[in-house]
Amino acid sequence: MSHITSIFSDLVRVETRLYNAASARLRAEQGLGLGQFELLEIIDRVPGCRVLDIVGELAITVGAVSKAVDRLVAAGWCLRVAHPQDRRSSVLRLTSAGEEQLCAARPIVESELISLIAAVPPDDLARMASTLAGLRATLEAGSHGGLG
Repeated sequence: MSHITSIFSDLVRVETRLYNAASARLRAEQGLGLGQFELLEIIDRVPGCRVLDIVGELAITVGAVSKAVDRLVAAGWCLRVAHPQDRRSSVLRLTSAGEEQLCAARPIVESELISLIAAVPPDDLARMASTLAGLRATLEAGSHGGLG
């Protein structure tokens, strides 16, 4: 295995383990999966959020996002509202129950992630954060790994 392949494998395995651990704790304490949490976060953060905004951010299919949003709507955490300029599209908005879920979930996710990465020295974590942010920006600017 080449050096870069090994780095890639480590990156993927670390992401998977962090994601699974944070999701398990969130589900146990809040009844919410990390994927649902991420959708709620995006809807809350992106003004006039539409399904395509989530697709672009997460690099998953329109169908997958639509189904996930449907589940948020069914849970009472999100609404689809007609887009003011484009009636063929809808804007996603959190309900008060969705806002409450998100508010309760944020500290759980944050504390679990802090706990999981506690062994990483702060300077190393800062370098890693900078490196990953730069790589992500480069990949997104070049549309690498996206669906479009």
